[in-house]
Amino acid sequence: MRARVNGYWTRLLDEVERDLILGRAIGFDLAVRLTDLPDDLVPALGRLANAMRRRESGRRVDLCSIISARTGACAEDCAFCAQSKHHSAECAVESMRSADEIVAAAKRAEANGVHRFCIVTSGGALSDADFEVAVSAVARIAEETALRRCASLGSLSPARIRRLAEAGLNRYHHNLETCRSFFGKICTTHTWEERAAVVRSLKAHGIETCCGGILNMGESPRQRVEFAFELRALRPDSVPINFLDPRPGTPLAARARISALEAAKYLAIFRLVLPHANLRLAGGRTSVFAEEPALPFRVGADGLLVGDLLTTSGPAVRDDLDMLGSLGLDVGLDA
Repeated sequence: MRARVNGYWTRLLDEVERDLILGRAIGFDLAVRLTDLPDDLVPALGRLANAMRRRESGRRVDLCSIISARTGACAEDCAFCAQSKHHSAECAVESMRSADEIVAAAKRAEANGVHRFCIVTSGGALSDADFEVAVSAVARIAEETALRRCASLGSLSPARIRRLAEAGLNRYHHNLETCRSFFGKICTTHTWEERAAVVRSLKAHGIETCCGGILNMGESPRQRVEFAFELRALRPDSVPINFLDPRPGTPLAARARISALEAAKYLAIFRLVLPHANLRLAGGRTSVFAEEPALPFRVGADGLLVGDLLTTSGPAVRDDLDMLGSLGLDVGLDA
């Protein structure tokens, strides 16, 4: 029986390797079957995913840093989020930072060796006044730094998309968070379709898109694969993958964290489904990969969110740079 089981997994990994040799992404059925891969075979899958990463992006790792430019008091009810006013999580509430503060943070990020800087605000669409602060900050970062400019400002009208483009915005971050079939269990104040429509509108206006989500919120393995393929249909330039870091006071506070090997398996699957996207390791990494922080970069990741996150602290940027350098990865400004 064991020989037959081992033979099955060997054939499955052979299928992955054939797709890799042919230069194509894996299909839905194969991805679903890979979700049952035993832990001891995850390194073998990771090697194939990493070969895909090397083919697409070489040794380059894209580094992004963010600023929480407006924090807390969010009217949305996303079950994972400490910033939602629907939950009892303790979260500071801070109004919109000034353009001077945002630009100063961007310059500090650039001095640390970061490639991209993202202005992030809580809540839905910004007021006109807060939006103009963000536009001014984007324009100044374009003028005063060599950073690529990103923003995550909630829903956008076509007119606001054009304003950001004119100011010099390169990329917009707008996560789907999870697959369409599970979304209603995570958020009820907006829909999956509304978020996907913003991503499509951004692409239509020539702005790059950063669109991913969070794994381990209660979705099934098949739904994780559904999510990967829904992302593939939207063709985002960057796919940030977060792993739930349960926040006290939120509906998901009692969920156990995902294991490092399971997280690595899904990073590998997402890489094989999305070969051309920048697969960015984001929230939850410090707890999930505490014992082996380099593991994600052995299974296909080629992007990293560095520095502090929205409501939690991140590792020192120097530590991340040293870790990536020890793997022979390129974190230069041309990455």
